[in-house]
Amino acid sequence: EISPVHEWSEPRLKEGQRYVGLAATDGGVYSCTSNGALRYTKLNSDGEEPTSSLATLPMRLCEWRLSSDARTFAYGGDEVELSLWDTEKAFSTKITPPEPAPADSKKRKRSDQLLPGELWRAKNLPNDHLSLRQPVHNTALTYLQPSTSVAHQHLLVGTANGSVRRYDTRAARRPVADWKGVGKTGGISTVEKGLHEHEVFVADRGSTLAALDLRNGRTIYSYKGLAGAVTSVAPTGSLMASAAQDRFVRLHSTFAPPAESGQQQEHKGEVLDKLYVKVTPTVIVWDGVSPNALGSFEEAEGEDEVWDQMQAVESDSEDEGKSSRRKEKKPRST
Repeated sequence: EISPVHEWSEPRLKEGQRYVGLAATDGGVYSCTSNGALRYTKLNSDGEEPTSSLATLPMRLCEWRLSSDARTFAYGGDEVELSLWDTEKAFSTKITPPEPAPADSKKRKRSDQLLPGELWRAKNLPNDHLSLRQPVHNTALTYLQPSTSVAHQHLLVGTANGSVRRYDTRAARRPVADWKGVGKTGGISTVEKGLHEHEVFVADRGSTLAALDLRNGRTIYSYKGLAGAVTSVAPTGSLMASAAQDRFVRLHSTFAPPAESGQQQEHKGEVLDKLYVKVTPTVIVWDGVSPNALGSFEEAEGEDEVWDQMQAVESDSEDEGKSSRRKEKKPRST
């Protein structure tokens, strides 16, 4: 039976707002809401009540992610540019978040100044062919690889217009790659780095889930048979799990991108199995246990059960000998 160990609430979460990020570390839990309420909850031992540290980020957030080493986090949202922060400084400095970018150019120029604890902030794309400002609406993001420098990160972002953009914080404030039209319906809902090199998984708000090649942004393969928008994926190597709004949790096969960029993909991922759940799943995670290791453990455990159920050889052979002697003495019927 599963029972809660610690429980707390976020009083700054207002009606109509939601959680956009949640991450657990060895020391505690980070949470972030769409109105910028960032919290670090330290889980104390010996049954003591958890303690919290608070910080305030800009409003209208759509996605918040913590790096693998917890030294940095990134966020983006509706008229909120992709931003990279130092985790420790975010909680140690009082932050007054700016309002969403207004139309006035002078105010936008002042808002380009980094906030205390902010390491880097993206810059909007150039105006379109009609000289109109392009709207900013980042809906999904992920870290692409670990980094030894907190200020140098590779990030991938999905937008409401279906584009996927790659950022290198050391190279430029604008994306180093902008792949348009990846999301077919309703914009990008989730992006997740795969465990193979140059592999990333992208889902839109329709029924598209695809593997992309990070070298050129091309779709390697798409999964068929999905009836609802995928809200979360969890790659595990040769397998991947997904949660979708059609109330199915699916298990997929995955294959590494081709060795050379632009080559044809020989093997394509498929849906291997699916499980219907009573409520709509929103998030799915991998516990870090390798499927191969789990199979070996279950196989070994099954072998132990078989041996435990077997009887001793001596007693079986003795009984068989007595039974055979009785059969030999029985006269043949005529």
